[in-house]
Amino acid sequence: MKGLVITIDGPSGAGKSTVARLLAQRLGYTYLDTGAMYRAVGLAALRVGIDPGSQEAVSSILDGLRLELRPGQQGAAVFLNGEDVTNQIRTPEVSLAASKVSAHPQVRAYLTELQRQMGQKGGIVAEGRDTGTVVFPEAEAKFFITASDEERARRRWLELKQRGEEISYEEVLRQQRLRDKNDSCRRLAPLKPAPEAVIIDTTGLKIEEVLEQILRLIEEKIPSFCKLSS
Repeated sequence: MKGLVITIDGPSGAGKSTVARLLAQRLGYTYLDTGAMYRAVGLAALRVGIDPGSQEAVSSILDGLRLELRPGQQGAAVFLNGEDVTNQIRTPEVSLAASKVSAHPQVRAYLTELQRQMGQKGGIVAEGRDTGTVVFPEAEAKFFITASDEERARRRWLELKQRGEEISYEEVLRQQRLRDKNDSCRRLAPLKPAPEAVIIDTTGLKIEEVLEQILRLIEEKIPSFCKLSS
């Protein structure tokens, strides 16, 4: 039986990346980190010294980009023009650049086509901000993962500290709220749950609890679904 297309959307810091990666591992599915692809475009813009908010400038570099997602120890390794940039795309600066480039129609069209090609055979867990609303509107199972602003900022701050980056919790919260505003208010593919998506608030929940909840909901929705994790 052809594998399902499962989408997991939500704001940064809600835990959707970890949940999506672990869910894909449980099911033997491909983990499609769409947000990493926007981060890679944002990184590319910063590297050549152009404004990520300039639609014309960013569009001019798309033809020269070669983006790949390969299996990695932490899910998907991201390659930009043959270089592994998995770690470089996780800085606060690149996060804001990704939010800006994601508002450009040309960037979204370019990456959406790549993402649909990756998911055309099914058997994927796609994670991002518009995978259930725009990229895979016909997905069999859709989820929207969220958490309180403070909890999301705390998680992100701890992650950055573990990587040795010096930044205050207050600054992380400020940048997060700015990105949330950019993502939710943009005219093209704004961050929002798909009408049929199940919304899960992860505040106070362990990752394993969220994962089991998702698996249970998929089984209830799709009786023929085989829970490969059992």
